[in-house]
Amino acid sequence: MNMLEARGFGVSYGKVSVVRDAHLQISAGQIVAVIGPNGAGKTSLLSALIGLASAHGSIVYEGGNVADLSVEARVRRGMCLVPERRELFGDMPVEDNLRLGAFSRPRRGGEAAEDLAAVYARFPQLRERRAQLARTLSGGERQMLALGRALMARPKLLMLDEPSLGLAPRIVRDIFHVIADLRRTGVSILLVEQNARAALQIADYGYVLEMGEIVLEGPAAEVAANPRVINTYLGLAARAQ
Repeated sequence: MNMLEARGFGVSYGKVSVVRDAHLQISAGQIVAVIGPNGAGKTSLLSALIGLASAHGSIVYEGGNVADLSVEARVRRGMCLVPERRELFGDMPVEDNLRLGAFSRPRRGGEAAEDLAAVYARFPQLRERRAQLARTLSGGERQMLALGRALMARPKLLMLDEPSLGLAPRIVRDIFHVIADLRRTGVSILLVEQNARAALQIADYGYVLEMGEIVLEGPAAEVAANPRVINTYLGLAARAQ
């Protein structure tokens, strides 16, 4: 079953078309990666899927068209976006930022406390810094906080925009390990990344977006082995292999 399917999907800002006639689908429990250069339209694609940018075409989520729903309604249905800039509340403590992630869910008993404990178990550093202001965290800790806040919403579909941006290689490995582990919990993930190598290593399926158009798609291993992808995105080491 497809968790999400977008058909004839396009995004425009005024007269400028940034995504054209895209076809994209994500099955339940799958990681799908979208790779491409800066300016290809990757962020606009995610913004339109969550409802932050206007789009045309159909967006079918769990069997229903959500194209006309508000951002809040999509979040309540289980869609969640972690934006490139993380959009944390810098002058609020870590724990308050996390609790805000559950705002869209009906409050039942101790569910929020259970979810908070689960986030702290996944990110022990956040537990240690729970009273610390978000703006004082390192880049890696901010990304952990953004992911943790999203998980507080109990998403069915988690959309991640450049989660490795600006992070040290060791932290990037940790973040991608977390993303791969989330798949085992049943969360479907749409991953937009410039780090093509890391994204395709954990993904089940991949799309290449260039100048607003999907120019290549397929199982992630096949996309990673494509000469065009190797030459453009993976570099000399991949060519040698």
